Amino acid sequence: MTQTEVVPDPDLVLALRALANPIRLQLLSWLREPERNFSLQGAIADPIKVGVCVTHIQAKAGLAQSTVSAYLAELQRAGLVRATRVGKWTHYRRDEQRIARLVAELGQTL
Repeated sequence: MTQTEVVPDPDLVLALRALANPIRLQLLSWLREPERNFSLQGAIADPIKVGVCVTHIQAKAGLAQSTVSAYLAELQRAGLVRATRVGKWTHYRRDEQRIARLVAELGQTL
């Protein structure tokens, strides 16, 4: 590698890997407007401030709860969503600051 070559930021690579899966990308997109994209009947927490319960995400996605949880865990490891426990339920919301930094970094990198 020459001095002029730039080594990609490992966090950027992790985020791009997470977004490479179309279902994870769809989940992140849905979480952008939770009140519009999810049936939140019976929600026990504010979907904007706390996030959307995995149960509601799973119902929309039509996938097994374990599959949805695995997809969301990958998005969380990439820093794209934040998880909050409310009782025995986990709620997810987008990390808008991290997403904005990712977009800016992509603009500088590509």
